[in-house]
This record gives sequence, C-alpha cells and structure tokens, in this order.
Amino acid sequence: MPIEKVEFSSDGYRLAGDLYLPEPGAERGAVVLTGPFSGVKEQVTGYYADWFARRGYVALAFDHRNWGDSEGEPRQHEDASAKVSDLRNAIGFLAVRPEVDSEKIALCGVCLGGIYAIQLAAFDPRVKAVALIAAAYNNPKLIHDRFGAENFAALMAQFAQIAQRQSDTGEIEYWPAVNPEGMPAGNPGPEPFEYYGTERGTWPGWKNRCTALSVLQELTLDVDSYLPLVTAPLLIVHGRGDQAIPVADAEAAFTAAPEPKELLLLDTGNHIELYDDDRYVLPAIDRAVSFFEKSM
Repeated sequence: MPIEKVEFSSDGYRLAGDLYLPEPGAERGAVVLTGPFSGVKEQVTGYYADWFARRGYVALAFDHRNWGDSEGEPRQHEDASAKVSDLRNAIGFLAVRPEVDSEKIALCGVCLGGIYAIQLAAFDPRVKAVALIAAAYNNPKLIHDRFGAENFAALMAQFAQIAQRQSDTGEIEYWPAVNPEGMPAGNPGPEPFEYYGTERGTWPGWKNRCTALSVLQELTLDVDSYLPLVTAPLLIVHGRGDQAIPVADAEAAFTAAPEPKELLLLDTGNHIELYDDDRYVLPAIDRAVSFFEKSM
C-alpha cells in the first residue's frame, strides 16, 4: 500500500505519522490507530494500518508525543492524558483530508491503546466506531488486587521516591521498556521481549527504555469510568490464550459496554500473537472491517 509521510500538530507538538492509502477512488472511511505501551508507528499500529488500507480504508499510524519521530519531552514517557489529546488531533487531521469521508472515522486500539481509544470515544462524537484488539482493561482497583495490597503499596512508594528524586535533581529516571528477567520494566517478562527485543519487532525508531514514571501511568489507567459513556458501536477482539490480559477482562468490558457491540474471541496462545501473527490478525481485521462497514 502507498504510504505518505505526514505531520500534524497536537497541543503545539509536531507528531509524525504514516498514512496508509488504498487505491484512489471516492472518499473513504478512515481508521486512526493507537497501540501498545512503548510502541512506535512502524510496529503494531503500522502492521494493522497496512491491512486496513488493503481492505479499502485510509489508515493512520502515528507516533504519540515523546515517542518515535514525534516531538515531546521527556523522551519515551507515557503521558496518558496527552495520548488521548493526540488521538483527538489525529481525528481532526484526518477529517479534512480529501481522501477521507469525515463521517466515517473509526478508532482501533491495540493493547494499551485500547484504553486511550475508549477514553476518547466516550466524549468525541466524531468517532463513529471503535475496535479494541487484545486491549488492556485496566482500572486501579483491578491492578491493586492483582498485585496484592502490600506489593501495590510498595510499588507506589517506589514511584513516589522516583518522583522526589527527579524533583530534587531534575534528572529523569529510565527503566527498560522490556526486560525478559522481569522488573524493573514497562513490560516485564519473556513474552514482550519476544516481540520487542528480537528482530520480530525491533525498529530503529524504537528504544528499549521508558521513563520509570511511565509505568505509574500505565498501572493507574482507568477504563471502567469511560466504557458506559461510549455511544459509538464497539467491537472487542481478544485472545482466549492471552495471559497478559486475561480474556475475562475483555468479557467483563463487553458486558459493561452499551449496545451496539460485538465480541470476537480467537484461539490465540498468548498476547502478542495478535500483534503480528496473521493467523489471528487477519480474522481481527476482517471482523473489524465488516463491523465498520455496517456501523458507519
């Protein structure tokens, strides 16, 4: 698919994107993609954008501020509210493109990007449909309970100490984005390393680091407050074998979401198979495309 290098502004920051274009024709529907923690536009979101374009949609994969080729400091810092604002401005950018039917703009959130997609869709009626693929469904109580009260308190104390050191010294502290040995890391353990730490997902614009306080952002995200407010049709695609984000989380989110909604469960063996394994990516794309076509 043809890829146009694009730039747009978000709150004064220059954001860099790849616009995947289908064959020329009438105005098309469009999809804005947002993806996993630490990811850049050439990885998961770019892979999905290419497939959406092959199915006839204009698709935008971009680097959120602080990541990849986009502006923003500190580098490799997860800023949750800023990511939602970036998505809002991405929709504004697409809405005035000549190839795009502004009444047919969808969001697709993969992994952590699913939370940001929901947070925007809850309040932006320009979003006409939402697809969540292998999405996260964090809320602070869920994270607290899974860590256990004592471990959660210790982790929050550690982040408070990091924040104080940064305030005292002005120096940003970094952790690995992925670490096969476990913590400290944004995504600890062998499975995320299997994607990001090998040729499978490596890319020059991706760096194996994130600010330590990015992990605080990640762990304190909330999706539950926003799900009931989403009025756009919602598709949830999840893997039954996902251990990073249990399928029960996706099923609970589906129950909480208002109609219209659809759920597709795939027989994956893990979380990252929905990043780039066509055995699962293509059924997810096919279902999303059919869902968008009848929803928008």
